[in-house]
Amino acid sequence: MASDETWQLVLVLWGTKYGVEELNHLIATVKARSATPPRVVLVTDRPREGLAPGVIQRDFPAFFRNPALQTAGCQAKLAIFEPGVVPDDLPAIYIDIDTMVFGDLTRLLELMTTPKTIAIFKSAILPFGRLGRLVWRLSKGRRYARGNSSIIVYHPRECGYVAQRFRALFEQHGGIGIRPMIADERFMSWAAQPHMRRIPRSLAVKFPTEFMLPYRWLIYLRAALPWNRRRWSRLVAVSLPGVQLKGPDLVRLETGAEVVDRKGRRLIWSDRALGPMRARIVEYYRALAGDEIGKDMA
Repeated sequence: MASDETWQLVLVLWGTKYGVEELNHLIATVKARSATPPRVVLVTDRPREGLAPGVIQRDFPAFFRNPALQTAGCQAKLAIFEPGVVPDDLPAIYIDIDTMVFGDLTRLLELMTTPKTIAIFKSAILPFGRLGRLVWRLSKGRRYARGNSSIIVYHPRECGYVAQRFRALFEQHGGIGIRPMIADERFMSWAAQPHMRRIPRSLAVKFPTEFMLPYRWLIYLRAALPWNRRRWSRLVAVSLPGVQLKGPDLVRLETGAEVVDRKGRRLIWSDRALGPMRARIVEYYRALAGDEIGKDMA
């Protein structure tokens, strides 16, 4: 392994949801925009032909190949914490493959106050930090701050206990036995609560949380606020909700088109609704899908 590497990019891929071309585009983008190039580790259920040179492919551990762990709960993603899967000599940033990377991902490594830190998006009212830890202790683990795992900042050497504890509880209960086990992000939030941190919205966001709201007037108002527009123009990464809204399909929408998700949140594909983010998204996927994308913005 190269001696000048200082961090790792970790990706997970099972099934046929994403092609190698999209994977390679993501890897090339991360490398081009990062202050230092990462070692790239792909945890996969099968060998992937045509990957960019230098990508390390690691097999899913047998335990996480259980079909029950590859459903909507995505518990199979916890394999990135399994000792021996991701090399444990460097800190790591995991990102979903449908994440758009606009800037230097290494900025996320600054969130690691100690090697035990795990940083993810916040997704509940209770915040990570002192208050979340206090509630977690007082409730004996029944209440806790939790987040979304589209991006995870962690050190493989220090976080093996997350996967090991999940495996032990799965065996003890004969399956998904307690509520924190129903999803990968819930489990890591619960198991690692003393070390959890929030990824700030000034660095990265989930697209539905940031840009999709139930009411058109609220979408337009939010996009009109100058501090939001400045923040959106500086985001390092934005994670899309996978097959529900894939990037190449998103940018082929007609100007003004609307998409409503299962939670009733609206996406309006226009500059008025998305501010500078619409042009950034088009530019990102134009490199992958060709110049025909975004012609209506020319």
